[in-house]
Amino acid sequence: MANIRLAPVLRSYAGGSKQVSAQGSTLAEVLNNLYQNHPSLKEQIQPEQDLSRFVNVYINDQDVRYLQGLQTAVEANDTITLLPAMAGGR
Repeated sequence: MANIRLAPVLRSYAGGSKQVSAQGSTLAEVLNNLYQNHPSLKEQIQPEQDLSRFVNVYINDQDVRYLQGLQTAVEANDTITLLPAMAGGR
């Protein structure tokens, strides 16, 4: 199972958990398994077919946008980090 680290702003959608686990051989499969256990995360991470452009997704600290996106291979001991983009300023 892959370990999924959730940014503080996403934890309330996963019962307050800082980290959860999910199964799958690709990022798409892992996320689908994650949504089965925590359905409210889907709207935050993947409201459409593709990933939200406001959420950065990393597998072992590599941005999946520079890999194969949702088709990026995931190994059992990989760490996936979900980080919503933050905006600020004037």
